[in-house]
Amino acid sequence: MARLKNTISYTIQAEFKKNDFPVIVWKEVDRQNTKELFPGTSCTQERERSEDGEEDSWILWAQIANDWEAHKKKNLAQIKQLVRKGIPHHFRGIVWQLLCDAHNSPEKEQYAEYIKGTSACEKVIRRDIARTYPEHDMFKEKDGVGQESLFNVMKAYSLHDREVGYCQGSGFIVGLLLMLQMPEEEAFAVFVKLMKDYRMRDMFKPTMAELGLCMYQLENLVQELIPELHNHFNSQGFHTSMYASSWFLTLFTTALAIPTACRIIDVFLSEGMETLFKVALALLTMGKDDLLSLDMEGMLKFFQKELPIRADADPEALMNLAYNVKFNTKKMQKLKKEYTVMKTKEQEDMVELRRLRQENRLLRQRVELLEAESSELAHRLVRGQVSRAEEEETIFTVQRELQALRMTHLQTTHQLEIAQEEIKDLLMVIEQNHNSCQSSLDEITAKKEQLSQKEEMVSCLQEELFKVRLREAEKDAVIRDLHSKIQDLEQDKKTLRESTVDNSVAHLQEELIAVKLREAEANLSLKDLRQRVTELSSQWQRHLQEHRAEPPTAPDSTPKKLGLFWESRSGDVQRLEEELMSTRLKEMEAVMELKEVRLKVMELETQIQVSSNQLKRQDEDNKRLAEALETTETKLKEQTSKCRDHIHKYTDLESKMKDELMMARIRDAECSQLVAELTQKISRLELKNSELVTEGELRSHIGDSDKVRQLQEMLVEMNKGDVSKVIFPLSKSFIYLHTLRIFYNILLFFHKMIQYESSKGHLFSKSLHSPPLE
Repeated sequence: MARLKNTISYTIQAEFKKNDFPVIVWKEVDRQNTKELFPGTSCTQERERSEDGEEDSWILWAQIANDWEAHKKKNLAQIKQLVRKGIPHHFRGIVWQLLCDAHNSPEKEQYAEYIKGTSACEKVIRRDIARTYPEHDMFKEKDGVGQESLFNVMKAYSLHDREVGYCQGSGFIVGLLLMLQMPEEEAFAVFVKLMKDYRMRDMFKPTMAELGLCMYQLENLVQELIPELHNHFNSQGFHTSMYASSWFLTLFTTALAIPTACRIIDVFLSEGMETLFKVALALLTMGKDDLLSLDMEGMLKFFQKELPIRADADPEALMNLAYNVKFNTKKMQKLKKEYTVMKTKEQEDMVELRRLRQENRLLRQRVELLEAESSELAHRLVRGQVSRAEEEETIFTVQRELQALRMTHLQTTHQLEIAQEEIKDLLMVIEQNHNSCQSSLDEITAKKEQLSQKEEMVSCLQEELFKVRLREAEKDAVIRDLHSKIQDLEQDKKTLRESTVDNSVAHLQEELIAVKLREAEANLSLKDLRQRVTELSSQWQRHLQEHRAEPPTAPDSTPKKLGLFWESRSGDVQRLEEELMSTRLKEMEAVMELKEVRLKVMELETQIQVSSNQLKRQDEDNKRLAEALETTETKLKEQTSKCRDHIHKYTDLESKMKDELMMARIRDAECSQLVAELTQKISRLELKNSELVTEGELRSHIGDSDKVRQLQEMLVEMNKGDVSKVIFPLSKSFIYLHTLRIFYNILLFFHKMIQYESSKGHLFSKSLHSPPLE
């Protein structure tokens, strides 16, 4: 059989060379046939079952491939029947190109240019390549030869057909073409023909209108041919696209096994799109009984797992069932027209809906503009009302202030009259208190001195109190540190007690018990050995005594030579026994010595173990002490840092106290300056008061010439600045302690009076230049 196939392959190769068939094709056939010459055991068994039919099909397909054009014109029906029976696997790469007219395709020459270019879909293609036949050896390796070939073909088609570009699902078809050992440019040409001439391009367009048409046609075919299943699908809400869209998009490569999918694509390339409908209906018929008893989730699982297993188990039965499906082309055309009418109506409805949505959007924009205008008008109205209310409120406040000013004017006139009366009374009081003014000044100076002494004493006491509090704080910190140290020492003492009890005593007791047990065992074994040695020695002594006491007697009947022989033999035996016993005794003594040596070794080991335990305990104590030393050092560092913080705080407090003391002194200076200014203002007011008094006296006593002269002299002296001769020097202390409020009222009165007279053009308008007091 192998020889026959070899001869057939060589004849096919020769015929292909004779007819100038492409070199790639016969190389492909030769390589596939060499793979078949060294098959596995399972392949040989299958080949032995169908030897005759396979040989005939090989020869027949070789003739068809050799003279394709002639067979296509004469025996097209016969070719379709042969395709239905199945194309041999090694001829598929050639026959598929012939069936779809891709062997003379100009796209092969364009492939090299497409490979050099860059596509916008490269990232998406790279992402989906890893999910295309992940379990197949050709595409399993990441960035391997198979994945790179698949990427190149998909990128070339995305550049060839920019409208479709790249769509998920098309990679499975290209991967299947590459599995048939097609070169990349041939796979690209076959894929272009599938997309262009077999309605696959319309399926992969962004609208996927052709896929929707196929789903609509398949649903109507199921309704017509399998009505029970159609009713069950409708009752469960199970749409046709949920199970059949991947069948049409990937040509059953994702739903069924690769051999079964290849059989379907054989017939698809020969007979067209109706093959997919027939296979789909055959699959539904095959699983009808199971599907009628399942719900939606169960049907999905059935389509994903059980139905492919059933179809792959007997692909010939599936294909025969598909061939027997009745397919009416006129009915399909009618369904296509219905679908196009329905889609055009939907498109018209969508256009109308888009128009209505556009109008609705414009109306919404208009409403929003009107709402914005109305809200703006409302805001303007509110702002106008608010501004009117504010204007009315300001008018009301101005009227109220005007009324208040009138009331204040009346009050000031009344207060002016009262102030004139008070001036008269004050003049009387000044005359009366002239005598007591000096004594009051002395009292004031004494009180000032006492007040300064008290302030100094208070400042000293404050400083001492601050120092005492600092000392108390330092002592409290020291006491807290001592308490913490005492607690740490007590805790260390407790831990030392517990650790010594737990570690040293317990370990020593255990070691002592172990040593005593070993010593007892050694003593017992030594005693046993000594007893055995003594017993053996006693037995040996008894034996010697017995042999010496009773010498061996030879038999009387023996001749003399036998007697001598007997005596010599008995002596030898006795000597051997003595030697044996002596060796045993020596052996026992050696064993006893060995036991003693082992006992000494055991004692030495125990001593070594005890010393090692002591060293471990000392190491643990050293570690514990080192840790305690580290903790004390950290505590010391913390205490030093706290002391530094306290020192910084103390310095800050000292600086704050100094600043406060400086501010207090500044405030005292400001107060003294303010008192001086007030005294100056009071003296000026007294001067004005005296001038006014003299003016009144001049007006009242204008006929008295003597008094006029006297008053003129007083005015001259007052203008010179010698006020002490006119008014007694008691104003500072008296006004500061007793009549500050009265003089403030006087000043206010004088200010009002000067303003009133200045408006009438009074003669003494110069006095207005002095600043008014607030």
